[in-house]
Amino acid sequence: MKPRNLAIFLISSGLVLTATACGGDDSDSDAGGGVTITVACQPAKTAPKTRKAWDDDVAAFEKAHPGVKVKSTDQQPCYDPKTFAAKIAGGQMETVFVVPVTNYTDVIAKKQAKDITGVTNLVKNFGDIKQDARDMVTKDGKVYGVPNVNYSVGLVYNRALFEKAGLDPEAPPQTWDEVRAAAKKIADLGDGYVGYGEYGGGNVGGWHFAQSIFSRGGEMVVDGKAAFNSAEGKAVLQTLHDMRWEDDSVGKKVLIGWETLMQQMGAGKTGMMLGAPDVVTDVVQKFQGKVEDYGITAIPEGKASLTGGEAYMINPKANAAETKAAMQWIDFQFNTPGKGRHDYARGKANGDPVGVPNNDYMGDSPTGQEIIKLRNDNASLPVENYQTYIDKAASVTAKLEPAKAQELYAVLDVAMSAVLTRENADIDKLLSDAETKANKILAQG
Repeated sequence: MKPRNLAIFLISSGLVLTATACGGDDSDSDAGGGVTITVACQPAKTAPKTRKAWDDDVAAFEKAHPGVKVKSTDQQPCYDPKTFAAKIAGGQMETVFVVPVTNYTDVIAKKQAKDITGVTNLVKNFGDIKQDARDMVTKDGKVYGVPNVNYSVGLVYNRALFEKAGLDPEAPPQTWDEVRAAAKKIADLGDGYVGYGEYGGGNVGGWHFAQSIFSRGGEMVVDGKAAFNSAEGKAVLQTLHDMRWEDDSVGKKVLIGWETLMQQMGAGKTGMMLGAPDVVTDVVQKFQGKVEDYGITAIPEGKASLTGGEAYMINPKANAAETKAAMQWIDFQFNTPGKGRHDYARGKANGDPVGVPNNDYMGDSPTGQEIIKLRNDNASLPVENYQTYIDKAASVTAKLEPAKAQELYAVLDVAMSAVLTRENADIDKLLSDAETKANKILAQG
């Protein structure tokens, strides 16, 4: 998962997207009368246009499905890693809820999601969702969720700062050495400029460590044991240490929590950060970045890239009529080209950032191609700024997050923070200590 508020995904149309609802049977017809489903993640009142778009979609769905009532809540964040486990274990989860990829196995194993094998046909384009994404929500031939987000990490960069520092925005860094050199030039612009932004806590430090080690060809976990105490792992920490203490190009403030780096990026004085393409959407829409300033390219080195995503799952307590209504809602709002989150014409009219290639869950299927065409036809963003990411994406090996990801990320936060705050940090010891702690976590199964 993304340890940020990953469920608040602005899938290029500007809608904040995550449903909560209840379940049904395997018929094509409407769920019938007297059914109420709850849907979470209604956009906040502070985003009136996207909130109205959501409410309009609810009204349209109810009109198309007589007898079905949709109740929205503007719960934010939709997914909170700090409360998710307790909420689902306590039976307090909504009837349709979002689950990050790192939690799929656990939720399915504990029977906290409904078997929807017999009703996947209610999501008309279910078969167009990438097979590897569908495989992740399938166990023993049974389907437990509808994949809805699929991403891979790249390098997000500020093209305007590149130009200001004498760098070519059309030739972004392809290696970590090039990232370091570019970061130094940007930092040299003066006080307040940060060449490369990085996290040191809140689980996102460890999350970015995983992204970085994968890009260099390293691993997080192999055969159930920690594998990050390696040459690649040391290179991640050494590069970050040197950028902080030799180059002074990563800033002096330790960033804890996903939004901190996003805010810094949006302020226009940070040159680069690791992130999926939706980072561009968030920086522009949530943190007032200038739309024309941002580009994304493939992750440095490109040996592999962290991939992740999320799916909608249904509470196992949902009855047949509720399940059916929920699947119809998921189909309508999240999986139909030109509707709901894929209504890019509406998004553009509302002033939303449209055009970022931030969700490839449909792949190159007919539905996927239709979504891409609609997105590009209605783009409000300079899509050419993202072309190097698109061109190289297929050649970069996708890596899933490791088992016990959040716990491992918390462990590695310590190492990331240490190299950012202590010039004399002992990288070998940091990794050795992290390895010991990680293996204890992994041994718990």
